[in-house]
Amino acid sequence: MTTPRLAIGLDIGGTKIAGAVVDEHGSVVTEIVEPTPEESDAESVTTVLLSMIERLRAEHDVVTIGVGAAGIVEWPAGKMLWAPNNAYRDWPVREQLEKVTNLPVTVDNDANVAALAEARLGEPYPNMVLVTVGTGIGGGLVMDGKIYRGPTGLGAELGHIILNPDGPRCGCGNHGCFEAYASGTALTRMARDAAEDDPDGLIARIGATDGEVTGHTVLEAVQQGDEVAKALFARLGRWLGVGIASLANIFEVDAVVVGGGLVETGELLLAPARATAREYAYAPTARGVPPVVAATFGGDAGKIGAALLALDHA
Repeated sequence: MTTPRLAIGLDIGGTKIAGAVVDEHGSVVTEIVEPTPEESDAESVTTVLLSMIERLRAEHDVVTIGVGAAGIVEWPAGKMLWAPNNAYRDWPVREQLEKVTNLPVTVDNDANVAALAEARLGEPYPNMVLVTVGTGIGGGLVMDGKIYRGPTGLGAELGHIILNPDGPRCGCGNHGCFEAYASGTALTRMARDAAEDDPDGLIARIGATDGEVTGHTVLEAVQQGDEVAKALFARLGRWLGVGIASLANIFEVDAVVVGGGLVETGELLLAPARATAREYAYAPTARGVPPVVAATFGGDAGKIGAALLALDHA
């Protein structure tokens, strides 16, 4: 029996970097996670990546490396042009990693590679939109079974459709982006506003104990039955549904798949998102309403998809 080929998949997010050895069937052999350096510039992130690669290669014989990175990636050159929540700019990721590792490296947007994993290994959705809800909002499009990224990788910036031009400022510099309303960063902003409005409330008290108010504070408050925290999640889910409806109205898809770290909250986020997506669906009796489903791989999709894409090109 032939031994499956192995690849390293790396997923660079706004708060953490995940790495794994993955086989060609999408099975994770081993994995490690490191926090994204506070500077989040090219030099700092490269140092973390090379350390992770060295540790993963020490135990496994890999043939290629795949990187999924938050932000705009020039395809197929593997150059990280810009990111809204990280400081790297014009970073030749592929070139740098290939030079040090002597392995072929493939680099794409993190949501693109996550979408590939979901489309290939999850439910059979040859046409789907993936919305990843983490520090920001990532978006991946799979059309006829293939990643749609535009001719040079600059397409499918789904997290930056504008929901309200008078809305809060996004990490990209614009106002009212999907990301500014429905991401982990948005939840943190709403939580801090709630804590300021009610200094004696549970969100404020948990935040004071932890040293700061974050999106995790809201989740902790929900688990303790706090109504304000539940309302914040309902608001976040509603905005997620508004964005999903817009995307489903543009593309004819089999499903909208929601991934990223926040999807681990399950129906707390997805129930209001589904209801709102139905509410704003265009011509639902004629077009139908695509199902809004949780990602099969959750937060693991990025590193798995990065490895699969690299194996495709190795």
